[in-house]
Amino acid sequence: MAGSSFGEIFRFTTWGESHGPAIGVVVDGVPPRLPLHEDDIQHWLDRRRPGRSRFTTQRREPDRVEILSGVFGGRTTGAPVSLVIRNLDQRSKDYGEIRDLYRPGHADFTYEMKYGIRDWRGGGRASARETACRVAAGAIARKILGDGIRIRGYLVRIGSDCIDRSRFDEAEIERNPFWCPDAAAAARWADLLDAVRKRGSSLGAVIEVVAEGVPPGLGEPVYDRLDADLAKAMMSINAVKGVEIGAGFEAARLHGEENADEIVMRDGRPHFLSNRAGGVLGGISTGQPVVVRFAVKPTSSIRIPRRTIDRLGHEREVVTKGRHDPCVGIRAVPVGEAMMACVLADHLLRHAALLAAAPPRGGD
Repeated sequence: MAGSSFGEIFRFTTWGESHGPAIGVVVDGVPPRLPLHEDDIQHWLDRRRPGRSRFTTQRREPDRVEILSGVFGGRTTGAPVSLVIRNLDQRSKDYGEIRDLYRPGHADFTYEMKYGIRDWRGGGRASARETACRVAAGAIARKILGDGIRIRGYLVRIGSDCIDRSRFDEAEIERNPFWCPDAAAAARWADLLDAVRKRGSSLGAVIEVVAEGVPPGLGEPVYDRLDADLAKAMMSINAVKGVEIGAGFEAARLHGEENADEIVMRDGRPHFLSNRAGGVLGGISTGQPVVVRFAVKPTSSIRIPRRTIDRLGHEREVVTKGRHDPCVGIRAVPVGEAMMACVLADHLLRHAALLAAAPPRGGD
């Protein structure tokens, strides 16, 4: 199966299925002598793991990570870092009744059409279980970025209900199960998802991820633009159906003078008066915060009967049982943060390689 690797210099490859014995990731391009322990990775995995609240799947996975290679004496060696996470709470029998059905909104049909075989237990390779591997890779990427680059993600919308940005409180993000910076919106979302879950349905969400402290100059035009790689990174996350950078689609409503981020000099340095570009111009970082938003569709596994077909082409009706998120976008927040970290780490290493190979400025 192609397409299981991401990145150029900082490159990771994930493996495993939702109901297999384990999932894992191999991370290559990690510089040597970085301090790295399992607890450094576990911190980020704990933010993504299932069963944290009643608003996410109740699958009970501890998601304990094990470092298999690439680390000696608490520091990276420069060799590939291999990580494994055991699957301990599979309930494959939950999917036995639908093993021959194509669930609407899932990859069942497309995997069968492409490979002629599929793992029907929880979606197999197409399951969001794979995103734990991305979060583990993102933890290593954060080590490369260092403390100077800060990444934070949060929900700005569930269904049609958006946050009030005038009430934005960063401290609130860690206080509620929705990673929501608006306490009033979080309270509304709790009632909303309780009602949606009771009727067996689900809702989508929009997540915003912001990276502060990103230096100017990251990005490789023309086809490896920083914003293009960020868009691919976010679109590769399960259930994501749209990505925007900065003002995004809203920019189409603006006049040119509104959309242009004016530049002035402050304290002897360039200063932008706005950031509708989302920290990227011409595919290269400006030094402003990098801002990405992505839309996650409603969870496709629902208890409301839907029409479908089986492998023999018979029309059927399907109800998806098991333990599923009423809003899968909630657990996409740490995944989006991880993918932002991986892209930035990759481009930081690529930029460092460029600078190392370039002659001094002003030289021949």
